[in-house]
Amino acid sequence: MDLKNLAASLLKDKLGADIDTSKASEALEGLMGGGGLSDLVGKFTNSGLAEQAKSWLGDGDNAEVSADQIKEALDVDQIKGFADKLGLDEGGAADALSNFLPGLIDKASSGGDLLDKVGGLGGLANMAKKFF
Repeated sequence: MDLKNLAASLLKDKLGADIDTSKASEALEGLMGGGGLSDLVGKFTNSGLAEQAKSWLGDGDNAEVSADQIKEALDVDQIKGFADKLGLDEGGAADALSNFLPGLIDKASSGGDLLDKVGGLGGLANMAKKFF
């Protein structure tokens, strides 16, 4: 299963609704923009959530992230675009993302591919150091 289908499937599971897979894919593409999940991980790292992001990329339990933290980490336009494509309000979208993104990033980083894109755990830590 490719990342796009995996993401759409996870999103549908988390929202507990019958969402069209193509709409879920469009919403996710808009959320990730051209940089993919590694850019999203960078946004969390840059907004003071490096430890959470590290847990999603690693093999242990995934740290939780709140809807408010999602709103701080992501651009308002990203959240709004995601919400509009899925027929959610912005609060509902942030809630869905807080429940969905840690699992997606965890599954996408299985085997190290996504973690390698950010330079491994050391690269993630170095990204975080730039903002403290």
